[in-house]
Amino acid sequence: MSAPHILVVDDEPDIRNLVQEILSDEGYEVDVAADAASARESRRLRRPDLVLLDIWMPGEDGISLLKEWQDGGGLTCPVIIMSGHGTVETAVEATRLGAFDFIEKPLTLAKLLLSVRRALEADQLQRENLGLGGQSYAAEPIGSSAVMQQLRAQARRIAQHDSWVLITGEPGTGKETIARYVHSLSPRSDHPFVSMSAAALARENSTSELLGSEAGEAVHHGLLEQASGGVFFLDEVADMDLQAQGRLLNALEGQSFLRVGGSQPVNADVRVMAATQHDLQQEVRADRFREDLYYRLNVVPLRVPSLREHAEDIPELLSYYADFYCSREGLPYRRFAIAAQNRLRHYSWPGNSRELRNLVQRLLIMVTSEQIGVDEVELALGQRGERTEEPRWRHNVFELPLREAREEFERSYLLHQLKQCRGSVSRLSQRVGMERTHLYRKLRALGINPKEVD
Repeated sequence: MSAPHILVVDDEPDIRNLVQEILSDEGYEVDVAADAASARESRRLRRPDLVLLDIWMPGEDGISLLKEWQDGGGLTCPVIIMSGHGTVETAVEATRLGAFDFIEKPLTLAKLLLSVRRALEADQLQRENLGLGGQSYAAEPIGSSAVMQQLRAQARRIAQHDSWVLITGEPGTGKETIARYVHSLSPRSDHPFVSMSAAALARENSTSELLGSEAGEAVHHGLLEQASGGVFFLDEVADMDLQAQGRLLNALEGQSFLRVGGSQPVNADVRVMAATQHDLQQEVRADRFREDLYYRLNVVPLRVPSLREHAEDIPELLSYYADFYCSREGLPYRRFAIAAQNRLRHYSWPGNSRELRNLVQRLLIMVTSEQIGVDEVELALGQRGERTEEPRWRHNVFELPLREAREEFERSYLLHQLKQCRGSVSRLSQRVGMERTHLYRKLRALGINPKEVD
């Protein structure tokens, strides 16, 4: 795993050498360039994580070079402008072209290191936010159940090694969340986490997007280069066709590749994590997935459980996302009634945690009262008029606390009896020997709506 790579561009040898020495002592990898031409070549050979760029150089000045990079596909890393003859107009122009900071010569050690650190941190944060689609959801899998404690413990063990990881689970279980959690605990945590959908590899320009491209002086750094030192996360890897799988395997196998139009190999030190909702072994047997790629990806398997497997965490998840949308989006805070929580604990959750998250957001927007009850939950689920299925006993019912196991049994028992009574609470009251008022209260607490049972 490599340290952040910094390119210093300055025509004065004393300044180049001094800055290189200072940054090297701080643990950075540093290359130097004396003019625009050598800066282009250095950037072509290896994508820097940061550029320190002097304005006044013989031949072509730094502002012109910055504009060239911006026009040639945008800046792929932060740029800090250095100048001993800076003016306000120059600083404004550099900022307009995308420069992160403007520092004046003579350089001071504290100012230089502070600006470098801030630029790298800001770039990492921007990449994380882009990867999350602008949503900073849970930094780790939420839940106090034994299932989730085991998942977090497994993730912590995997994080200490640099092996490739194949993450499996149903849609919406949070496979990328667990990948980011592993990355955050690993020695690579200070380096990028770059995410790509495998389906995108089928696009016409997918190879250049993945590997980058060269055309004359213009260089486009692909996603693998952008992930150098960190993690390359490939989502829904089973969606790739066989041709795309071959391209990916060739690129990842030696962590060295050619850009499209390039002639010299580019090194990318990346840890690969892939995710899928499909059984890749079955895909291999059906000749839809390359066996060699499967074994390369499946060094360390990690399965994310469905929400049904840890339904006891639902109250905690409801509270977390209610707080999230209250603090991040300014939605009014609503409490979930116990009966509403119980109803959601017994819902099948085909969309898993993603469906729960969206449901909480919808309820916070639509409900006007301070408390969200069963009726509001039913409407949000779209379950009105649908038949409530008798739940299957969870395979781990005997591992539940007594109170939760009792609720599980009571709900199954009353649903069964209610079906026998064709949804009549009066007949149910006689059948189970329970006073009707208490029975209504019990049904509501368990999230059972008699009108849905026939």
